[in-house]
Amino acid sequence: MRTRKPNKIALVLAVPLVGALLLLYNLSSSADLLKQGSLAPDFALQAADGKTYRLSEVRKSKNVVLVFYPGDNTPICTTQLCELRDNWQTLTSNHIAVLGINPANAVSHQAFADANRFPFPLLIDSDASVAQRFGCKAIGGLIKRTVYLIDTDGTVLWAKRGKPTPKEILDAIKSKPH
Repeated sequence: MRTRKPNKIALVLAVPLVGALLLLYNLSSSADLLKQGSLAPDFALQAADGKTYRLSEVRKSKNVVLVFYPGDNTPICTTQLCELRDNWQTLTSNHIAVLGINPANAVSHQAFADANRFPFPLLIDSDASVAQRFGCKAIGGLIKRTVYLIDTDGTVLWAKRGKPTPKEILDAIKSKPH
C-alpha cells in the first residue's frame, strides 16, 4: 500500500486559516466578560492630555460607559465613538460619563480625539492590563470591541461585545433597578 505525502501547499494555507478562525472566535466570544452584578475592577489610566482617570473617582457622581476598542482611526472604531459623541447631550443628561480605552499612545489618541471632536477622554492602556482585567484582551494582544456600563457603586450593569448603539446603552441605564 502506498502512503500519500502531505500536500505542503495545503498545510501552508491551512495553518493561517485555522489561526484566523481561532482569532475571530476569540474576538467575538463573550465567555470572559465580567458578569452583570459583579464589581468592576478599579483602575487608573492616563489620557492623551496627561490627566489620570481612576474608575472609582469617575463613577462617584456618574454611571460610566467603558468603551474598549481595537484601534484609533479605524472605520468601525471611528463610527462607534462618533455615535457616542453625537449622542453626548443625551448621555450626559442621563448622568453617564464615557471613557474610551485602548493601547494606543498619547499622540495617536490626541490626533484621533481632535480629528473627531470627542468630548470624552481616550485612555492609554499601553500594556492592555486593564483590557485583560475586563476580559477584553484577545489572543495576540488585540482588543475585543466591548462596552461596559458601570454604576456609581462600581457594579457592572451591562456588558456587550461589538458595537452597541447609544440607544442600547441608554436602555440599559433606564432598566437599572433603583
